[in-house]
Amino acid sequence: MLFTVKEVSELSKVTIKTLHHYHKIGLLQPAEISEAGYRLYGTKELERLQAILFYREFDFSLEQIGQLLDHEPDRTAMLQKQETLLEQRRRRLEQVMDTLRKTKASLESGEPLAREDMFAGFESEEEWREALKEQSDYLKERYGVEMEHEPLDVQEMNEQAAEAAAFMKDMTSSLLGGIKHNDLRIHQLIRNHLAFMNAHGHQITPKDFVAQTAFFLQDDFHLSMLEGQQTGLAYYLNAAAASYAEAEA
Repeated sequence: MLFTVKEVSELSKVTIKTLHHYHKIGLLQPAEISEAGYRLYGTKELERLQAILFYREFDFSLEQIGQLLDHEPDRTAMLQKQETLLEQRRRRLEQVMDTLRKTKASLESGEPLAREDMFAGFESEEEWREALKEQSDYLKERYGVEMEHEPLDVQEMNEQAAEAAAFMKDMTSSLLGGIKHNDLRIHQLIRNHLAFMNAHGHQITPKDFVAQTAFFLQDDFHLSMLEGQQTGLAYYLNAAAASYAEAEA
């Protein structure tokens, strides 16, 4: 069964002008054009239009949508990817709603809202990609390694960033407090950190962590980042990792 552009417009709530534009730029081609010049669309074209509208929900440009559709011929896989994106957006909106409710409750009670709760949920995928851009560019230039360009789980990134920041803060405090790198309290900090990372799909062994911290020592970008937080932190972290791996062996 074929549908005219007017019928597709009524079904999808996409304007005829927009459908004409999609045709013009090659994003959505009609199944055929009648002798009278009418654009006609079949089931496959309706499915592609649906996919376009899903991606438009995430503010992808039309050029990006075209690339995504052309590189994902498997409709089931594409729908799964779009479901993941929608789930990430839903979780982020729930977090924003929670922040809004906490703010309202704070106003009603007269109790100030904790600063760390004021902006929960406002981080976006674009902000994360911008934050990771310097590291991504460095890894590509120095090692020829490209970071993944799959959609980011913003809530997951926020949780991991918060845990990493807390871990590095504890390690810095331990260094400044004169706690030896092989102290059992340091081992417990590392154990908790690796348990968190592994629970979030990273699968890092104690030996892997030693190798990771050793890499930080010999790589200028990461060494500068750690030493910028606290002089000696990169060396302390590597020594602590080695001590913990030996204890766990």
